[in-house]
Amino acid sequence: MRPLVKFHRFVASAPPPERADRAAGGTIPTRAFRYCEAVTTASALGWYVYAPLPFRLLFDGDEVGWNCPAFEGFIPLSRAAQFPYLSAKFDTIAPAWAKGFCPPLLASLREPGVVQIWSGLFARTRANYSLLVRAPANQPRSRGYEHYEGIVESDRWFGPLFTNIRLTRTDYPVSFAPSDPLFMVQPIRRELTSSVALNSMATSEVGDFTEQDWLDFRNTVVSRNERGCPIGEDATKRRKRAASEIRTARDDDGASESLCVCPTAL
Repeated sequence: MRPLVKFHRFVASAPPPERADRAAGGTIPTRAFRYCEAVTTASALGWYVYAPLPFRLLFDGDEVGWNCPAFEGFIPLSRAAQFPYLSAKFDTIAPAWAKGFCPPLLASLREPGVVQIWSGLFARTRANYSLLVRAPANQPRSRGYEHYEGIVESDRWFGPLFTNIRLTRTDYPVSFAPSDPLFMVQPIRRELTSSVALNSMATSEVGDFTEQDWLDFRNTVVSRNERGCPIGEDATKRRKRAASEIRTARDDDGASESLCVCPTAL
């Protein structure tokens, strides 16, 4: 069976993509990892994509410079920069009509501090699937840059798999390492991005709840909060006891409270 996504490496030294993990690289709180399925499922939905080499960017508020182990100092990124020595190698492999069209590693966009970074990969997905390109889910963000998100119709468009970032720190180098995920790609059915699908929504009031809605509310909210609560315990005592249990759990394992604590328990 054809894989959902196939990655093609143009840069032999580029780390292969990896399936994202439920612990978000070991960065989420222990209680969230143990008890919050919503967080762990979101963390694992997709694949990590890495930088093809270590490099640094330096933004002075107007122009961007870049540096990598192949040379010393920072070179102005006036328009685009190639992966070191890749262009010549590409021309020896590519057919005649493709020579000279090796994708650049970096490209400086029109907006100040905005840079496009190529992963060294191409990607192709199964029919009717696109790829959402975004920052790695639930991982701490760098203070030096922010990701732009984008959706690529990767079953139709066979091109470089890249991300766009906006540098947010000036006059200090921002480092990128192949050991850390540069961005994340997540599969999306194309019909979910259409106006037909996104316009299919409705809003109701609590007074419109059906009997099934109330049964679901009982199972997901009431039962969870009543579990372990003595019969007749008033709301004030319940809130104090719940808060005490959370503090105790936090003190015991040194982690923050579960991200799935229902607000009514507090």
